Amino acid sequence: MRLLSGRLPAALRDALALERGERVLASAPTRGGSHVVATTTALHLPAPSGGFTRVPWERVDQASWKDGWLHVHETSGGAEHHVRLTDPGSVPETVRERVTATIAVSHQARLPGGGKVRIAGRRPTTGGPVRWSFVFDAGLDPADPGLRAQAEQVLEDLRRQTGL
Repeated sequence: MRLLSGRLPAALRDALALERGERVLASAPTRGGSHVVATTTALHLPAPSGGFTRVPWERVDQASWKDGWLHVHETSGGAEHHVRLTDPGSVPETVRERVTATIAVSHQARLPGGGKVRIAGRRPTTGGPVRWSFVFDAGLDPADPGLRAQAEQVLEDLRRQTGL
């Protein structure tokens, strides 16, 4: 991938507050006059109050591109972001590649009490231990302690099987 940091306007580069070693991979202007910026370690999305929301790649549960809109869902019931891009360039492909690269394991399991949970283990691009997240079937309450305990047991079994 080619680096695009030299093409970003200086004000945009300054507003991003990139971390040490973080490099810009792709960027795209938004309909609101801001930008979406994909870096080596995170996706930077325009924040409603101005500035940017930094979402590390391992925190992106799903991302999709449809009809000019980039839709991003964070893991573990986190925020959803919907951004209209005026010229997407390579942002959609970069997002797909970076998110996919963080996935160490993805497993769907039936819970003993009924329903299903998807368990994803993701490796941060900066290194460190695998981070786990649960996505429960619609209609299941992720805050239910009994349900969480069932999912945690499935996770423990999965960790033993994978060595993660």
